[in-house]
Amino acid sequence: MKKILLSLSLILSVMTTNAAVKVDRIDPTDWYVGMKDPSLQLMVYGEGIGSADVTTDYAGVKVDSIVRLDSPNYLLVYLNLDGAQPGEMTLQFKNGKQAKKVKYTLKAREKRGEERMGFTNADVLYMLMPDRFADGDPKNNDIKGMQPYKTDRTQPSLRHGGDLEGIRRHLDYFKDLGVTALWFTPVLENNSPDSNGNSTYHGYATTDYYRVDPRFGTNAEYRKLCDEAHANGLKVVMDMIFNHCGFEHPWLSDIPSKDWLNTPEWLEARKDKTKPEVNDKYLQTSYKLTPIVDPYASDVDKKETVEGWFVPTMPDLNQKNPHVMKYLIQNSIWWIETVGIDGIRMDTYPYADADAMAQWMKTLNEEYPNFNVVGETWVTEPPYTAAWQKDSKIAKTNSNLKTVMDFSFYDKVNQAKREDTDGFLTGMNRVYNNFVYDYLYPNPSSVMAFIENHDTDRFLGNAKDTTALKQALAILLTVNRIPQLYYGTEVLMNGTKEVTDGNVRKDFPGGFPGDTHNAFTAEGRTRAENAMFTWLSRLLHWRQGNDVVTKGRQTQFIPYNGVYVIARQYNGKAVMTVVNGTRKPAKLAVKRYAEVIGSATTATDVITGKSVSLAGDVDLQPRQTLILEF
Repeated sequence: MKKILLSLSLILSVMTTNAAVKVDRIDPTDWYVGMKDPSLQLMVYGEGIGSADVTTDYAGVKVDSIVRLDSPNYLLVYLNLDGAQPGEMTLQFKNGKQAKKVKYTLKAREKRGEERMGFTNADVLYMLMPDRFADGDPKNNDIKGMQPYKTDRTQPSLRHGGDLEGIRRHLDYFKDLGVTALWFTPVLENNSPDSNGNSTYHGYATTDYYRVDPRFGTNAEYRKLCDEAHANGLKVVMDMIFNHCGFEHPWLSDIPSKDWLNTPEWLEARKDKTKPEVNDKYLQTSYKLTPIVDPYASDVDKKETVEGWFVPTMPDLNQKNPHVMKYLIQNSIWWIETVGIDGIRMDTYPYADADAMAQWMKTLNEEYPNFNVVGETWVTEPPYTAAWQKDSKIAKTNSNLKTVMDFSFYDKVNQAKREDTDGFLTGMNRVYNNFVYDYLYPNPSSVMAFIENHDTDRFLGNAKDTTALKQALAILLTVNRIPQLYYGTEVLMNGTKEVTDGNVRKDFPGGFPGDTHNAFTAEGRTRAENAMFTWLSRLLHWRQGNDVVTKGRQTQFIPYNGVYVIARQYNGKAVMTVVNGTRKPAKLAVKRYAEVIGSATTATDVITGKSVSLAGDVDLQPRQTLILEF
């Protein structure tokens, strides 16, 4: 019996050794020479490829190492490209007597890393959701071969059909409005099936890191959009997610290694291996980010935050695994080089391993010193946010993250809109107090502020009163921040999340076939929509290239008799944003602001162009906003 077993083992070994070599896919799909870091990880997919050896005779390329993972269907090949020139190299995969040659393209970079210029506080970002903005190509609404889904605009949580072509066709609209950068929610493939009236139209469940979702378009169309945006003076910011992927990613049907995901043990305990059935081994994130910085945090709290899954359908990636992180880092570089994005917004930033994310940022900063990344850090306390910014003196480790999101400003300005400003705490006092803590930030001008986004209620709620909205926007666009707007606010789009997120992610009117209301044109907008659009557009165009706003020293005054004033000064010029934070008439006490006004006796109202006398106190209507320059 022992001899028979040995013989069977030998036969199986010979059969495996002589099996045909299969290479179904390689990530990245191609690469670039001339990087400061010459190392390249190739993730090779193919049945039984894990036992193959790899060689190449391409000049300047060396195989540094081969990593065999737990699954036999993956192989990691680490190459050194130091000295390699652009061209097509041949990789030979050999498994016993069987061999397979695969062509792999090395490309020349279009520009040096230093020439990639990111977004700054001179920009205004306009955030939009491709599925909800405009449908430029209805033919891609129904793609055969994808997981079951419906395109149905009557359902707020299903796909509506917006795409990259729809965005491209409205580049003139963005220029007319006056924004300078476009941030799209993720455009990569989300090949997940609809479930209980919900879909992944939002894009945060990646199933292919190297492919634009075909319902949005193609990689080539993404590149075309970026090129035309640049030609129109617009930057493009790409939304990425390193914390998790989609459940339909190939890594879930065949996990590369036991430590590729965080807490994967619950997957093995499922009765149905094709579905994310939750069982007692499943670890859910607490959604509480404070344990990451809390000096007294328990191990269980930290584990739940970082290693718990966001939702069962979004597998939590293990960034502590260096192979996982190398894959993700390379992917971000590939999109910069391939389509020419001007920045990255990283979703759920603190949920991922902090040290690994810091290494990612260090790598990008070295390769692209003028590029920019903003991380989502959703805690409404300034010390928390400040600890995540690059070179923070209050953080245990340097995140290397240049830009963080000011959720504190969002929180305070949304509270203030419902209150009258008293002499101490309420209304605009909250906004004032937010900026008091700017001493905690290494670089306040590289903090991104906003009043709403795709994860919050619209600032207008379910109403359309623009009084508080104008106050919030006036502050947002004149303070020492990188401002971000949310699509449609300029034409009074509203909604709240009380029923579904889809109600704050409605279709832009006029972006879809059959729309009878077209807010893209002055003729199609209502009188109220035109009034809001014109007000905001004037402010945005005035802001462009305005050194007083982007470089000026900021001075703020404690709200006085309900009036809040923030001033910017630069090279003898000044701007004052004046907000009456009460629902009754008030006065701007000119003498109180003499340190900014100086000898000026008149100012210009930025919105109307009218002259405003500073010879005496200025009367303010209830909730009035003035932006004065002199």
